[in-house]
Amino acid sequence: MAEVTGPDFSKSELLPAIAQDSSTGEVLMMAWMNREAYEETLRTGRVCYFSRSRQKLWRKGEESGNVQELHAIYFDCDGDTLLVKVRQIGGAACHEGYSSCFFRRIDAATHAFTVEGVQVFDPKSVYGK
Repeated sequence: MAEVTGPDFSKSELLPAIAQDSSTGEVLMMAWMNREAYEETLRTGRVCYFSRSRQKLWRKGEESGNVQELHAIYFDCDGDTLLVKVRQIGGAACHEGYSSCFFRRIDAATHAFTVEGVQVFDPKSVYGK
């Protein structure tokens, strides 16, 4: 077995990063981190991701104010997935205004979905889009 030194960015430039509320355990979102975002997160204590659509670092909450403070960060046994335990400030991790990005529940029998949860903010008023 190879010596474990931390997340393995040599397998892929981008690693999936699952954000979880450190106090409730709720899964908030999934995003991507490259080495630079990972190192900035460790250095600043504020979670930073890599935006694939914008092709640049994305400091969570830079537009909405709904920032994530780093509580702890873990990597899996293969070193290719991150679990980021955070303190979510502002009440919403989702750009659609929900506390979690996982607010749609699929019924296995019908394949229909229902929305669970309440919007914390109106995305149009925050992002103007």
